[in-house]
Amino acid sequence: MKGVILAAGYATRFLPASKTIPKEMFPLIDRPAIDFIVQEMVDSGIHDILLVSSRRKKVMEDYFDREIELSSAFSKSNEIEKLEVIKPIEANIFTLRQQRMMGTGNALMLVEPFVDNQPFVVAYPDDIVLGEKPLSRQLIDAWEKTGNTVLAVKELEEDQLSRYGVIDPADSGKIMQVNKMVEKPLPGTAPSRFVSYGRYLYTPDLFEALRRSDKSHSHQSEFTQTEAINHLAAQGQVSALQFEGTRYDLGEPLGFLTSAMQIGLLRPEYKTALLDEMRRLLKLHDNPDNENSG
Repeated sequence: MKGVILAAGYATRFLPASKTIPKEMFPLIDRPAIDFIVQEMVDSGIHDILLVSSRRKKVMEDYFDREIELSSAFSKSNEIEKLEVIKPIEANIFTLRQQRMMGTGNALMLVEPFVDNQPFVVAYPDDIVLGEKPLSRQLIDAWEKTGNTVLAVKELEEDQLSRYGVIDPADSGKIMQVNKMVEKPLPGTAPSRFVSYGRYLYTPDLFEALRRSDKSHSHQSEFTQTEAINHLAAQGQVSALQFEGTRYDLGEPLGFLTSAMQIGLLRPEYKTALLDEMRRLLKLHDNPDNENSG
């Protein structure tokens, strides 16, 4: 099983910072966001990982490479803990540049030679999921049971559905057959409350479905994977998995900020101090004239 991370986008919601720093490299405490995705794949048994990148994002490639200067300095000073922190992850990291931003459908078509006619996991760095079992592993387990393309889904409240792709399930259960997916449905029109998040396991049938949808696509709007998913779903080849774990939304600034706070609370060395600071800020907010609160 191979992994693909789609990370070529402009991240315009995070301008001006994303003008020169890839959003995927923004730190969640002391680890860039993309590191969580790569670690999830490695922990799921995936060791060949392709980063679909773009011209401005070479720093992502450098991050997963060996850092010779620091390694040499830490070795000389016998700083073993620091050497351990900066050592490269145990995976084969490949990169591919999407030269034109033509949508996720186009990006997926580019990865066909890499996956070599095998199923593969695709991740969008806007979402990280932390839990007992890595999300990629959950998708692999579901594929082993169904043989289908598998979408990672969670149930949301009605007023949140218009931001996401929403599936029309043919049945119920932890693993569901999918009739179709509706992208960003208008309020009151969603076929269910199960939304598709940024993790997929695709079978190689995806590529022919992408070629079919590319030929019929008007190219007046973004070429996404949704048409291809619906083509496969019409043939009974798509399932959805209600995954386990906590999802952190990194797709917009407020979500990134709150995710960083929540992940900080998972770190024992920061939890107490962070909670104390939150209480102080709440007290300050409730009593803005309190001169001693700061």
